[in-house]
Amino acid sequence: MPPNTRSPTVNGPHRPALDPDAAARVAAFGPPTPIRERGLDQVRASLESAPLPPDMPEMAEVADAVIPGPGGPIPARIYRPRPDTGLSPVIVHLHGGGLVMGSNHSFEPMSRALAAASGAAVIAVDYRLAPENPPPAQFEDAMAATDWTAAHATELGLDRQRLVIAGDSAGGGVAAAIALAARDHGGPPIFAQLLMYPGVDRDMAAASVLRNLDAPMLSHDDIVYLHELADIGAGCPHDIRRVPAYATDLRGLPQAIVVTAELDPISDWGERYAGRLRDAGVQTTITRYPGMYHGFLMRSEATARGRLAMAEIGALLRAKFTHPLPF
Repeated sequence: MPPNTRSPTVNGPHRPALDPDAAARVAAFGPPTPIRERGLDQVRASLESAPLPPDMPEMAEVADAVIPGPGGPIPARIYRPRPDTGLSPVIVHLHGGGLVMGSNHSFEPMSRALAAASGAAVIAVDYRLAPENPPPAQFEDAMAATDWTAAHATELGLDRQRLVIAGDSAGGGVAAAIALAARDHGGPPIFAQLLMYPGVDRDMAAASVLRNLDAPMLSHDDIVYLHELADIGAGCPHDIRRVPAYATDLRGLPQAIVVTAELDPISDWGERYAGRLRDAGVQTTITRYPGMYHGFLMRSEATARGRLAMAEIGALLRAKFTHPLPF
């Protein structure tokens, strides 16, 4: 090929496509059917009945706990990846599911993977679900769990100075709201926030939403329907406890790790929020994983890039735990 000839294969515009193993995983679920058509009860049942992988990371200890909450006891599960050798950093993890589905059971593979990768104890929170419990019930439970973790850290063998709030998808939106509330209302010190393809916004005109109307794992109608369910009986739509992107001042928030997926319709939400954190002077790491779909870290072991992403998240957290800086 003459030296000045551009190859359309090498130098042409990038065309997003699922990685082969990601495409195989999506295909394994069969023809996509909108959540609205399947119905919330069926989707919940399918999620909770799915078999867990047999080779989940081993933990030194897994223990259940009950946290007092504003709406009653909050079930929690504590994963310790290694025997106690002093105070351990701790991650309070809020699972995804559009605020209407998911549990400590269905997200156990993710909690274990996060603990194994980071070396931190993980406290998984079974917050109340909408629409039975309208927002801000999920935020309130998450805040109670964060306060409880900080208050009982020493007796649990945890380091309250290295407390990370983490969440994926809708849980990522709640995690971002907790970081804001802890800053503004005298909450416990948050060491870092880990936001994985977070539902921090409601902008349905975002470019990523419009170019991924039929995205694998999360279609446009799925987003609309999940919002409809979560909004039943909810309070003010502009409450930053529900939509952290509505916050006008992001200065002084904890350092952030933000993860997005190329074929996720809400990737712009997380990336724009990360940009605002950066511009507000918050140390922020943002990584977009090409070839991946929304929710790919729920079963990170299922794809090569999922395994890489979890390893990179863990490495960043380990570095931060080892070299803590005041902000």
